[in-house]
Amino acid sequence: MALVVQKYGGSSVADASCIKRVAQRIVATKKAGNDVVVIVSAMGDTTDELLDLAEQVSPLPPGRELDMLLTSGERISMALLAMAIANLGHEARSFTGSQAGVITDSTHGKARIIDVTPSRIREAVDQGSIAIVAGFQGVSQDTKDITTLGRGGSDTTAVALAAALEADVCEIYTDVDGIFTADPRIVHAARKIPRISYDEMMEMAACGAKILHLRCVEYARRFDLPIHVRSSFSTKEGTWVVSDPYTEGTEMEQPIISGVAHDTSEAKITVVGVPDKVGEAASIFKTLADAEINIDMIVQNVSAAATGRTDISFTLPTADSQTALTSLKKIQAQIGYESLLFDDQIGKVSLIGAGMRSHPGVTATFFAALADAGVNIEMISTSEIRISVIVGQDGVDAAVAAAHRAFDLDADQVEAVVYGGSGR
Repeated sequence: MALVVQKYGGSSVADASCIKRVAQRIVATKKAGNDVVVIVSAMGDTTDELLDLAEQVSPLPPGRELDMLLTSGERISMALLAMAIANLGHEARSFTGSQAGVITDSTHGKARIIDVTPSRIREAVDQGSIAIVAGFQGVSQDTKDITTLGRGGSDTTAVALAAALEADVCEIYTDVDGIFTADPRIVHAARKIPRISYDEMMEMAACGAKILHLRCVEYARRFDLPIHVRSSFSTKEGTWVVSDPYTEGTEMEQPIISGVAHDTSEAKITVVGVPDKVGEAASIFKTLADAEINIDMIVQNVSAAATGRTDISFTLPTADSQTALTSLKKIQAQIGYESLLFDDQIGKVSLIGAGMRSHPGVTATFFAALADAGVNIEMISTSEIRISVIVGQDGVDAAVAAAHRAFDLDADQVEAVVYGGSGR
C-alpha cells in the first residue's frame, strides 16, 4: 500500500462539478489500495476576488487580517471536497493548515514553513479516512496567528506534508498535462517533458514557469521526493520531477535544453551615478534586504573615469518596486547617487538545460535567435544550467518562440492542451 499526496489547484476545483470530478479521482486512488492525503487550493479565482474585496474596504489592510481573510478560500474548498467524497461512500476529514501541523514563521503574506507535525493527518489516514488539507496556510510558531505562504503556496504545503508523512509520491494536479518546453499559451507546439531534474525545474520555476512553485521544488529536492505533475482533466501520464531523470533504464538521453521560461512580473530599477567607492553597493542592497525585497538580476556598469561614478541596475518583483524606491530614496543623501530610473515594461526570458554544461555555442545560438526576431537585450545573467535575458515586455512572446525554434523544441504536432484556468 502506497501513501499518495495529491494537490489540486484552483482551476481543478473551480466549481461544484469540478469538485465532484476531483472527488471521483481521489476515491479511485483510494480504491486502488492507496492511502490518500489531499491538499486543495481556493476555488477558481477566489483568492483574487478576496484580494479585490479587501482593497475595496481598505487600501492597506493589516497583514494579519488579510491572511485571515484569504485562508477562507481554501477552507471552503476542503469542506466541499470532503462532502463530495462522503457522498461517494468514503470517509473524508478536512483540516486547516494549522490543524494539519503546518508551522511557519510570523511573516504575513509570504510565510516560510519551519516545521510540519502532521499527527492528526497520520491518525486520520491510519483510521482509513481520506485527509483533506487546506493549502497555502499555516500557523505562526511565535504568535500563533494564521499565516499564508504566498502565491503558489499550496504546492509547498503539498510537498512539505508529503515529506513529513514520508509519502511515496506527491502528485500536483493542474490544468495542463505536465511540464512543457515553453508556456503552451505562447508556444502551441511546446512539447511535454517526460522527466526533469530538480535543478532544472528549480531554474524554470525561478524564471517564471508557473506550473510549480520554487519553494516546493526546493523542498522536494531536499527530501528526494518524486513529484508527478499531471492534469486533473485527463488521465494521461504527466511529468516526473526527480533527482536524476537520465539514469539507465529510463531510455532518455539528456537534452541540451529542457525548456524556455518567461516572466513578465518583474521591474527594473537603475541607481544612476553611484560613487565608485568600496561599500556603496553593499549599502544599497542591505537597504533592500532590510525591506525584505528579493533581488533577481544585477548589472553594474564600468565606472566612468571622468566622474568616478557608476550605474547599478537590478530587477525585482513589480509588486515590491514602490517599497524599493521609497527605501532607496531615504539613503540618497547617505550614498550620494544622482537619481533613480524605474521601468516596469520589461520581461525575462530564460533558457534552461543541464545539457548546456557540455555543449559550447548555446549562448551564441540563443542570442542569434533573439537578434533574428528583432528583440533587443537589456541585461544578461547566467548560471551553470541557465541563461536569462531582460527584454522589452512587448518582445517577450517573440523571444520565447524564437528560442524555442532555435533549439528544435517544437513538437511535430500540437500536443499542449490547456484545459482551463491559469495553469497553476
